[in-house]
Amino acid sequence: MLGTSNRNAAANFYVPGARDLLPLDVAQKRWVEKSIQSVFHRWGYHRIITSTLERLETLIAGGAVDRETVIQIPGGEGGTLGLRPELTASIARAAVARIGNLYPQRLYYNANVFRRADLEHHGRQQEFYQAGIELLGVGGIIADVEAILLMMDCLKSLGVPNWRIILGEAGLSQALLAQFPIAFRTQIRHCLAHLDRVALESLPLAPAQQQLALSLLDLRGNPTLVLATLARLELDATSQATIAHLQTLIELLTSANPDVLPPILDLSLIQTFDYYTGIVFEAVGIDEDRTYILGKGGRYDKLLALYHPQGQNCPGVGFALNIEDLQQILQTSTAMPHYTAKPDWLVVAIDPQAIAAALIHADRLRSTSESVRVEMYLNENGDRDNIRQVASERKVANIAWVSEWDVTSEALFPQ
Repeated sequence: MLGTSNRNAAANFYVPGARDLLPLDVAQKRWVEKSIQSVFHRWGYHRIITSTLERLETLIAGGAVDRETVIQIPGGEGGTLGLRPELTASIARAAVARIGNLYPQRLYYNANVFRRADLEHHGRQQEFYQAGIELLGVGGIIADVEAILLMMDCLKSLGVPNWRIILGEAGLSQALLAQFPIAFRTQIRHCLAHLDRVALESLPLAPAQQQLALSLLDLRGNPTLVLATLARLELDATSQATIAHLQTLIELLTSANPDVLPPILDLSLIQTFDYYTGIVFEAVGIDEDRTYILGKGGRYDKLLALYHPQGQNCPGVGFALNIEDLQQILQTSTAMPHYTAKPDWLVVAIDPQAIAAALIHADRLRSTSESVRVEMYLNENGDRDNIRQVASERKVANIAWVSEWDVTSEALFPQ
């Protein structure tokens, strides 16, 4: 146990906002990631790995990502580098540079991302783990449905309890906001995103505009009711087509998953990154009165053009799942590991002359299976009863007592 002075000294080496993963954390994290990866494989997706460091211009995606959230590092050639705050921009850059026109591309990733904590939240976590997909080169409703169904399949495969999909539409939300004076759009958008009816009522809008703004606040909930409300608004042909797209999308999602509650339609849903042009969606989980954002995604049909030499557009849709939040909400799951793997064997040299034989026997045991765990007893002397007690407390399955001439096996916890 660290004394006070040692703890203070250790704190000097700690990076605020950083987090260490101990063996059980790692075992749970890997279980979640492997479960998600198996779903990605079943849907035909292939893993891509991009650089942790990127040029700042790549990461901010033409201003869609706030540069203040990027942890920046001076570049060796005079430019500024940054740690990726998300993966979509990096994959878009890689797709344009390396894949060419071989579309559609089904790509997935499993990586860490970094986001600078603001000054008011010193010490807040700055490194996160995500697993997600990008479906590039295809627009239209089938690709939208695939992305959302794939997220739903991940949640079902993990056994996540009490989750719902929240569905929005970035283009339609922007069209609705365009009906207000430019000076008020940012404030109205903020009020809608934070469900702040009081602030919305206090804006100096004309009576008809304030009534419209308040009606937008209620554009969330049962899809049928929300779509019926939208049908009563005077919208242009593009918005009407978007509403029809949403209705068909919801019908397809519901028919494909009749055992799952239908999405919640929420036209105030606004994502952190501002490169979305079509559908946006979130997976939300509720556990003991706490809400977890398990994943986010959406359609971005203009992002890849930022990295193309001729500005050529290429549609895309994707999502990212938050590993830590999934790990937290699954703590009651019996499928997820709740202890680290226990040793199968403890190999003990019964005297110093048997050390070489013990090493050979341990190596022989390790070669029997890729999953076997074999540990050497590291003290040169020890009472057998004490060794048994320590092995038993650590749930070691078997002890191999090794002399120069033979080996005696003892099962403590028979399999």
